[in-house]
Amino acid sequence: MKILIKGAGDLATGIASRLYGAGHRILMTEIREPLTVRRTVALSRAVYDGRAQVEEMTGIHAEDQSAAEKILDEGDIAVMVDPEAVCREWFSPDVIVDAIIAKRNTGTRITDAPFIIGVGPGFTAGVDCNCVVETKRGHTLGNIIWKGSAIPNTGVPGNVGGYTIERLIRASADGTILPKVQIGESVEKGQVVALTGGEPVYAQMSGIVRGMLQEGAAVRKDLKIGDIDARTQVSHCYTISDKARAIGGGVLEAVTGYERMKGKFAIVILAAGAGTRFGGDKLSAPVRNRPLYLHTLERMLAFGFPVYIVTGNEEITENAQDRGVETVWNKEPERGISRSLILGLNRVLEDRPDTEGVLFSVCDQPCMEISTVQQIFRTAARHPGSIVCAGSGVRTGNPVCWDKRFFRELLELSGDEGGRQVIKRHREKLRIVQADPEELKDIDRREDLS
Repeated sequence: MKILIKGAGDLATGIASRLYGAGHRILMTEIREPLTVRRTVALSRAVYDGRAQVEEMTGIHAEDQSAAEKILDEGDIAVMVDPEAVCREWFSPDVIVDAIIAKRNTGTRITDAPFIIGVGPGFTAGVDCNCVVETKRGHTLGNIIWKGSAIPNTGVPGNVGGYTIERLIRASADGTILPKVQIGESVEKGQVVALTGGEPVYAQMSGIVRGMLQEGAAVRKDLKIGDIDARTQVSHCYTISDKARAIGGGVLEAVTGYERMKGKFAIVILAAGAGTRFGGDKLSAPVRNRPLYLHTLERMLAFGFPVYIVTGNEEITENAQDRGVETVWNKEPERGISRSLILGLNRVLEDRPDTEGVLFSVCDQPCMEISTVQQIFRTAARHPGSIVCAGSGVRTGNPVCWDKRFFRELLELSGDEGGRQVIKRHREKLRIVQADPEELKDIDRREDLS
């Protein structure tokens, strides 16, 4: 798959190593003057050196699209100066990994690519990315978080060789850096290891210099400019760290899971109801300052699967088409929800006959969370031949993802009961993804809006 990694520092390079080893096509982006302390194990140095070799990978600086594509075609990793990741417009990545490690989201959106991975603090799975990978050293390092965020930044670096804060080398003044020692060199506590803005910087402990910014880099006072390792293993200065490999393993697991789902599913939103119990057009009723239907429509764009919406409403049709959603017109909503279901499924099979599963979503659940829908897809991918739905306890609800083995029975439905008839016949194939009861609530009557 095509994978865009935002950032090319040492942790991003560890991620690239895992993905490159698995055979993926990788483009990385950086700023004009990278501030990577562990630059001997980072592909970011290709920005100023032209190329960078890290273990089996070669990162080569690409000035433009043509150069990047040539590098990728030759089996290497392209590194571009592109802080805004504008390259995603022509690269069209399957996956974006935000590994800038800024401790905050600098602009990544869940709709920027079919699958988005946020690395470290600052991201929330189900909000601005599909999942988050934990970066804090400890028991959960490298874990994939499918709902929520990574452990917040504490400002205290992880323990390496029995040291935390002491191992950092920080700028003593604003200005440019002039290193006085080289990466891999042994130093003693109190030794001058660099000048920043002409002011000396002293080592806070003895050990080996594991990282140091390149000469001439612009720095500000207290910025991390280097790293000392008490373990005195010179090889550690030139090989990807255990932390970077663990994080890379988490990213690779998430990417592999997505790869198993890619191209296999479609989404059908059912939005053709007459709103009889509501007493009018409920789907256009305002909920949290937006029309009710828009909550579902935007939620379903977070997964990179083709989305269809079955409706008889011109406003919904227009808004759906503006977002790249295919519309299926239902002229007979009075024939019940099964009519919309059949129209949607037939359209999917006409456009994509190899589809292995279809998720049907009603359009009146404003509190359903992206992370819950993500879990439905992940469960369906792991358990082919199943019916997977959101629910609470043994109670079933919407959305529901149907395996292709049930398509024929769905196409034979009639009336307003929908897929419940099929679920009753195949209860042993049902898997329920547990959701908060609030997510399962739908808007049937006007009083439900309060």
